[in-house]
Amino acid sequence: MAADPKILELSNGRITARIASWGATITSLFVPDAQGNVADVVLGFDDLDPYMKGMSPYFGCIVGRVANRIKNGKFTLNGFEYSLPVNNGPNSLHGGLKGFDKVVWDVVEHKDGQCPSITFQYHSSDGEEGYPGDVTIRATYSLPEATTLRLHMEATPENKATPISLAQHTYWNLAGHASGDILNHSIQIWGKHITPLDENTIPTGEIMPVHSTPFDFTTEHTIGERINDVPGGYDHNYVLDCGDKKNGLKHAAKLRDPSSLRTLDLWTDAPGMQFYTANYVNDISGKGGAVYNKHAGVCLETQGFPNAINQPNFPSVVVEPGEKYKHTMLFEFSA
Repeated sequence: MAADPKILELSNGRITARIASWGATITSLFVPDAQGNVADVVLGFDDLDPYMKGMSPYFGCIVGRVANRIKNGKFTLNGFEYSLPVNNGPNSLHGGLKGFDKVVWDVVEHKDGQCPSITFQYHSSDGEEGYPGDVTIRATYSLPEATTLRLHMEATPENKATPISLAQHTYWNLAGHASGDILNHSIQIWGKHITPLDENTIPTGEIMPVHSTPFDFTTEHTIGERINDVPGGYDHNYVLDCGDKKNGLKHAAKLRDPSSLRTLDLWTDAPGMQFYTANYVNDISGKGGAVYNKHAGVCLETQGFPNAINQPNFPSVVVEPGEKYKHTMLFEFSA
């Protein structure tokens, strides 16, 4: 059995992350600006109580077994139909009622030194939240360079084929978590297409060009510039199809705060990225007495495509026993 959840620290003198074994959750991340002023750039809570009481809208956690939405909470695999808990309108979202964000992960390694790291592990049982087969998941957060955070996730099915698609659900505000909305942040997204949604926020199966739409961030725009042209705000999966590559990872996005000039470059090997502008955050009491409201942060969740298990033309998220799911994200900060 996993021990009681705790918050661990990862620091290299330039950036400091606090990461909880509850949900493998980033609760704080302190990053300098050009003048060396440090701010906590992620939304969250001061202690673990609100996370454990279900008050968090997925702040900072790893979500799974399957991130994002599965239509009607159903899928068929190898002739069996599986039913999952429905927790988001008619859909199953982020692994169900008790996804990987709502469990205690084991801390299997905590290293200091040149490249500090923390490795978490979780064993997901056959039938857990309706999913087939036993799966062992490992997530390693590390600080490989002065102002870089890396997350590497692996998952190994033991006895049955299963869909696996993990995502890191941090809400970013590069001006500091308590500084209001992110509508004046600018973003560039290296995706020329999105997967448009039906009335229940499930992809239709279409791959739609973003050119000449409010979804076109192939060149840098402020988030707020066209957000009112998108009913409800951005909550869409981008096809990461045009980024430069570096060490096997694609450039997914560049987020920039004009006040502090803090910049986040995100690199990944995932096929998609959910761009979500905290549309449903409302009057949440966060760290240090901050109150988070709509658009208080932005999520850049690299992932398999939503509902891919039911969409034959989307990249497959099925992992067979003997295979290994791998997913890496690199968060590079500069100012």
